[in-house]
Amino acid sequence: MITGASGGIGAGIARRFADEGAKLILHYRSGKDRAQALQRELGGVESVLIRADLRKEQETSVLFSKALQKFGRIDTLVANAGEWETRDVPFHQMSLGQWRQTLSGVLDTVFLSVRAFLKQVAIQREGNAILIGSTAAVFGEAGHADYAAGKSAIAYGLTRSLKNEIARIAPHTGDYCGGRINCICPGWTRVPRLARKLNDQKAIRKVTATMALPQLGCPEDIGNAAVFLASDKLARHITGQTMVIAGGMEGRWLWQPEEVNPAIA
Repeated sequence: MITGASGGIGAGIARRFADEGAKLILHYRSGKDRAQALQRELGGVESVLIRADLRKEQETSVLFSKALQKFGRIDTLVANAGEWETRDVPFHQMSLGQWRQTLSGVLDTVFLSVRAFLKQVAIQREGNAILIGSTAAVFGEAGHADYAAGKSAIAYGLTRSLKNEIARIAPHTGDYCGGRINCICPGWTRVPRLARKLNDQKAIRKVTATMALPQLGCPEDIGNAAVFLASDKLARHITGQTMVIAGGMEGRWLWQPEEVNPAIA
């Protein structure tokens, strides 16, 4: 199951799992046309397309019920769905409404989907999950403190707590590695949502100058990591880890060079 499969990173993850022949549960909330186009593109594998607002408990339950009716089990959950305010909003100007809406879009969606998944894992006694964070969780992001706070909660507190819980409801055996949960934090990635910003050459220079590999990521980079982490063979002894995929990013410039006065620096 890939939540938010209609988005750029979600679609990239879906493509890589399809390359491996996985049966796919493609979730979307508002991007129906994009989700349908993705399903057609991935016509070589069996899939089901299901709409749900993952901020709502009942709709999340229906998503999992429909998925289980189709396939009978869910081996891997990629909790990718999320929502944020794309405008830069300084914290001192941020409304309580925006704060609550962002945290609901980032955290409630993960809480409800992962909780439903773990209930199924407890029945199957097998399963693994991949939570999608962000480099905003690692380095912070001015103008998006609400988003950074939510993603940080996922990348650290939640991932590290749940790796202990899933191991108890899906314990390792002589021929099974045990239930696992890991997190991927993508950096600047070419997705439709960021197309306008990343078409600005100045913006590209600014973000890639923080990277050892000065290039923007692509959704398939995240998909490759997700497939690896989902494999009970390749990643059998990896759980509770946060993997940053951002070209060796060390952080963002706080100032553009032309903004610094060398006379007083």
